[in-house]
Amino acid sequence: MAQLLAEVYRLRLMRGLEDLLRGYGYGRLAGVDEVGRGSLAGPVMAAAVVVEPGRMVPGVDDSKSLSHAGRQRLAAAIRRAHPVSAVAAVSPRDIDRMNILEATRLAMTRALDALDPAPDLALIDAVRLAPRDYPCLPVIRGDQVSYAVACASILAKVERDGIMTDLDRSYPQYGFASNKGYGAAVHRQALVDHGPSEVHRLTFRSVLPSPAAGVAAGGRTGPAFGGGTGPASGGRTD
Repeated sequence: MAQLLAEVYRLRLMRGLEDLLRGYGYGRLAGVDEVGRGSLAGPVMAAAVVVEPGRMVPGVDDSKSLSHAGRQRLAAAIRRAHPVSAVAAVSPRDIDRMNILEATRLAMTRALDALDPAPDLALIDAVRLAPRDYPCLPVIRGDQVSYAVACASILAKVERDGIMTDLDRSYPQYGFASNKGYGAAVHRQALVDHGPSEVHRLTFRSVLPSPAAGVAAGGRTGPAFGGGTGPASGGRTD
């Protein structure tokens, strides 16, 4: 019983900002988060979810703190409890064209624009978006302090993990099923051995092995490096 009460209290703390905003008339609140921003391959994805007042899914937290099985279970429960949600992606080619920050913003706005009906206010994990027909409020560490953003982080992570697992079937040499496109050692070694694939982000440091390397698999050509705009990416998988 004590553990259950502690979980209820934790969720109420996470709902604190949303409850405050509802007190000022923002009835329909959406949380928005991204996943894949630091990955070397695959899309960047964002999810948006409108959280229903009075409904809380036990166990919801920042997706990075949850196991794979836990995220899968919670994603299904979130969709049942909060049925108005959307997920959107921006491709590696578009990431290379516009840079990762703008691609992240595009994925977030696509997810928000797909919500029907639209929210009264959106809580965004850290990223500043232009206002829609409603305010968009960036929240630092939103996936840790906002229930709505945490719900979005879980939906985005589960969706992207599925895409990367599918890509592993086409590109098994990179280990996408396990590293999800992040810079794990086996992934970096595969880039040395095989070069980048069609789904790699050529403007990210460490994707091409040297400034002289400009040819990618499938005929894609990247810029000379040293001026790449993307993150180096470590071995994280969330």
